[in-house]
Amino acid sequence: MDRDLASIQEARDLIKKASIAQRIYNELDQAKIDETVKYIAENMYKNAEELANMAVNETGFGNVKDKIFKNRFASKTLYEYIKDMKTHGIINIDEEKKVWEIGVAVGVIVGLVPSTNPTSTVIYKSLISLKSGNSIVFSPHPSALLCITKTVELIRGYLRDLSLPVDLVSVLSMPTIEATNELMKSKDIALILATGGKAMVKAAYSSGNPALGVGPGDVPAFIERSANIKQAVSMIIASKTFDNGVICASEQAVVVEEFIRDKVIEEFKKQGCYFLDENEKKLLEKIMVRENGTLNAKIVGKSAETLGKMAGICIPKGTKVLIGFETHVGKGYPFSMEKLSPILGFYTEENWIKACEKCVEILEYGGIGHSLSVHSENMDIIREFALKKPVYRILVNTPSTHGGIGATTGLAPSLTLGCGSVGGSSTSDNVTPLHLINIRRVAFGLKPWKVEKETEDVDIESLKILIKKVIADITLDH
Repeated sequence: MDRDLASIQEARDLIKKASIAQRIYNELDQAKIDETVKYIAENMYKNAEELANMAVNETGFGNVKDKIFKNRFASKTLYEYIKDMKTHGIINIDEEKKVWEIGVAVGVIVGLVPSTNPTSTVIYKSLISLKSGNSIVFSPHPSALLCITKTVELIRGYLRDLSLPVDLVSVLSMPTIEATNELMKSKDIALILATGGKAMVKAAYSSGNPALGVGPGDVPAFIERSANIKQAVSMIIASKTFDNGVICASEQAVVVEEFIRDKVIEEFKKQGCYFLDENEKKLLEKIMVRENGTLNAKIVGKSAETLGKMAGICIPKGTKVLIGFETHVGKGYPFSMEKLSPILGFYTEENWIKACEKCVEILEYGGIGHSLSVHSENMDIIREFALKKPVYRILVNTPSTHGGIGATTGLAPSLTLGCGSVGGSSTSDNVTPLHLINIRRVAFGLKPWKVEKETEDVDIESLKILIKKVIADITLDH
């Protein structure tokens, strides 16, 4: 059989098995589901290092240290946040309104997995699916097939330990476009969790099935004059170098007021960043984009030093981030796009109002709805950004990467960040198990179903007097 036909058949088989497994799992109570999630989360935490090494060795993206952090974040940190969530059975009773709310699993979920965050995405999506009473079938990115498959195999082993159906979590062994389309368009799946590029997310939303998709995040970082510049720069570098910049919530451009421009540049240099001259910038741009203007995958997740060598630029040893001065936004200006690597565009504006407009321009070009980073101590300006910017995560005085996923903020720990309707997403939230259930409501009657008309006794004598008066008035008028 041809590979594409074989992969389609495999997709159908996996969905069928996942449906059977989910129906069995759905019979469990909340306590047993919670026990399952806890056991898997604890054991996946123990495998964080092995899976991180596999991911880096197979894909060449990012670095082991930060991928270990992401695997642990997707297991332990996520678990601590969701462990007490009620997702199954009666989850709430409103005594006053006499309404019961019952959590109902949606069924079989399809999980699309990017090559940039392969193992952590599988851990995260598996746990939120299981917590909500669902099964999940993964479509892996072909360049990360081995590490994704290993992650799924581990989870299936832990399900077996608990005497639960292993097909609650499964993965395509032959990832093809045809198989992925078969998964997404199947009438037997309930929801698609899509994390990846624009084309993948668009395909998910065009499948005819419900989808939660998130796309690129061309995140600008605004440094306002009241900010602690040293701290702001340190946070931006920490975020931009985390896993070599592959997380979509990482900063892509820095926007500063002219008043503090020189101080910010000096601080970036002090902390190990390299500002490119015009010739070096052009050399880097040549390797940043392909002929059609899209991002060159070869630069994704590479270190600044590696990027320098690829571009033929001599940069100081230990350079953390490459920065290019920019004034324009849009096609033909690679420093204004999402770069998924430790490369930053640097914009200078006259004041915070102009800086605000530049941030919006960047967002509208490549990251509308996603995230915006603000470094400021001026609450009035922060409030202006909060009320008017077309994003759903405004991250204040925190690394954008860590803040966006909920590692350094009070946001829900998540590796799927909704961009809202403006960003083509069906949610603006950090996706949690609560997005993977439906709510059945039981409502008891509170008000009478039939209202009797109220009648009043009529005073006949008074009515006669009134009629005589009206007739007399009409006679006088004529």
